[in-house]
Amino acid sequence: MTTDGKTLQRVAAMLFASVYPHYVTKVEKKGRTREELHAVITWLTGYDDAEIQHHLDAETPFEQPLMQQVRWMDKLVDELAKGKALEKILRG
Repeated sequence: MTTDGKTLQRVAAMLFASVYPHYVTKVEKKGRTREELHAVITWLTGYDDAEIQHHLDAETPFEQPLMQQVRWMDKLVDELAKGKALEKILRG
């Protein structure tokens, strides 16, 4: 699956707060809960409920959380390149 640059820019500019209600509706229509949705978001992003709410209130664009994850990945790659044990890099 390939995505063109124009689509990536459009998605990056989307506000998490504008998409979140659609996520809630989608999971609740299928009998799942908001708490389960938060569990999925937490697993993927590492954000707890307070951080999720912060991004909703701040109307954070998707680009901002994604860039944070890119920076985390960059840090982990640096640690690996410096010879740090994989078990310590993947802490917890």
